[in-house]
Amino acid sequence: MAFHAEGLVAIVIFYLMILFVGIWAAWKNKSSGGAEGGDRSERIMVGGRDIGLFVGGFTMTATWVGGGYINGTAEYVYLPGFGLAWAQAPFGYALSLVVGGLFFAKPMRSRGYVTMLDPFQQIYGKRMGGLLFIPALMGEIFWSAAILSALGATLSVIVDIDINMAVVISALIAIFYTLVGGLYSVAYTDVVQLFCIFIGLWISVPFALSHPAVSDITVTAKEVIYQSPWLGNIDPKDKWLWADNFCLLMLGGIPWQVYFQRVLSASSATYAQVLSFIAAFGCLVMAVPSVLIGAIGASTDWNQTSYGALPPKDMDQSDMILPIVLQHLCPSYISFFGLGAVSAAVMSSADSSILSASSMFARNIYQLAFRQSASDNEIVWVMRCTIFVFGALATAMALLTGSVYGLWYLSSDLVYIIIFPQLLSVLFVKGTNTYGSVAGYVFGLLLRIGGGEPYLKLPPFIYYPGWVTQEKIHHVTGDVEYFVQQRFPFKTMSMLASFLANVAFSYMTKYLFESGMWSHKYDFLDAVVSKHSDEIMDKDTLVSNHDNIILSEITPVRQSLGASLAGTFINSEILSDDGASSPEDLVIKND
Repeated sequence: MAFHAEGLVAIVIFYLMILFVGIWAAWKNKSSGGAEGGDRSERIMVGGRDIGLFVGGFTMTATWVGGGYINGTAEYVYLPGFGLAWAQAPFGYALSLVVGGLFFAKPMRSRGYVTMLDPFQQIYGKRMGGLLFIPALMGEIFWSAAILSALGATLSVIVDIDINMAVVISALIAIFYTLVGGLYSVAYTDVVQLFCIFIGLWISVPFALSHPAVSDITVTAKEVIYQSPWLGNIDPKDKWLWADNFCLLMLGGIPWQVYFQRVLSASSATYAQVLSFIAAFGCLVMAVPSVLIGAIGASTDWNQTSYGALPPKDMDQSDMILPIVLQHLCPSYISFFGLGAVSAAVMSSADSSILSASSMFARNIYQLAFRQSASDNEIVWVMRCTIFVFGALATAMALLTGSVYGLWYLSSDLVYIIIFPQLLSVLFVKGTNTYGSVAGYVFGLLLRIGGGEPYLKLPPFIYYPGWVTQEKIHHVTGDVEYFVQQRFPFKTMSMLASFLANVAFSYMTKYLFESGMWSHKYDFLDAVVSKHSDEIMDKDTLVSNHDNIILSEITPVRQSLGASLAGTFINSEILSDDGASSPEDLVIKND
């Protein structure tokens, strides 16, 4: 493949533009007085809580519409046997944002938290907050590594430059402007990147559709021309697997710090909800060109193109269908626009994940767990160091690890199975405690790991009903790989088991300690009978005094349940500010 100097120049210009916007946003924040005062670290994390609808809507949409989103959507639409019916990300993530806006955005923003882990440390303690940090960190780092790896492969397809160099340069630029400006730089660059994604992909679609080798996609949607129809279908025996994956996207897309970082940066709780709904619509709109590109790939006679006689699916390159369509079905100058779109999508997700991981570490691990007396300047420097460290770690994984996507799939499952039920419990269920949280954590982890993970070649030790042995043929090498496919919705079952274990063990330990059946000296986690534990964070420690919360925003969410049932199970104190002001008060009121 020939080296494309024009493509390299286009990428350099694009990267310089992104870098300029990131530095400008940091300067704008500093010149407006954002760097002054005692809450500088919080401004880096949540942008001073003054992100408006325009910038907020763009940055929240761009967080989901990343390289994996647009590449993965096109891949599943293209794959024979899957098609649009299995391209669940657009609808799954859109519904995730709707559910998050309806039920989670208002309670979190109204309480004035700074990170997603704050309510866990308030109710379950510092150590449990640190334990929940692990799957949250894994999700952010592995996600960043996976999309950086995809970017390197994309650049190598279209521009034919060294993959490692492309990954390192992209990561360095994202790390630099995140380091300089925090959430402000991330948010403003997201606006530019989302425009680039939209324009770049939509410019490419008409040229690809008009290529002589491409058949009418309305015909190939339902008829077999070069492969099975791209609309796809759901085999009845796979319906529970499909439902399991969809629930994972819809509910597992909520408990991510990248989402709550935007929610908590909104100028009001109402704005936080509206941002979620805007982003849901944006996710659907931004998926349309990826769907069309996947359909174009499935409607192409590749023998008539410069790609070669065999289609991408027979070359084990289905995951690269989007850059392949841009390269071989569009003029070179058009493909460079599309390449800019892919690069923008990757950077818009990578910078968000790196900032989210560093925010959780600096606040919930370093400050609240180890150094509560740390100065604001100290926290800022910890954030800067961890932005660089986590960015370097994600880059190294993208360069050295062959199973990055497998690691990300597993970590995403853990976020869904472990963190989501914990978030449900801490926000909406009265009386859960650290013992229940630990039990839910262990139950969910064992049930998920027990199901195995084919991407990591991790064999199952729990064979759920309906499991089958599948074979995967590597067309290039001719190797045949066998793996166990769990058709039972074991991920959702694991999530429900984790939630129920949390509630059951919390109420059981509460009863055993308070009834005297267990001595108070065995309450080693200080979760039930201890009234003044240093382990539990109080509200004054978690919520900044600099944050002004509008009184109308802290009105409890209306419950549709009856008063007696709601009073028994619903944690109304966590939904309003006019309840307990500390965990000690929460314990008394729950008695």
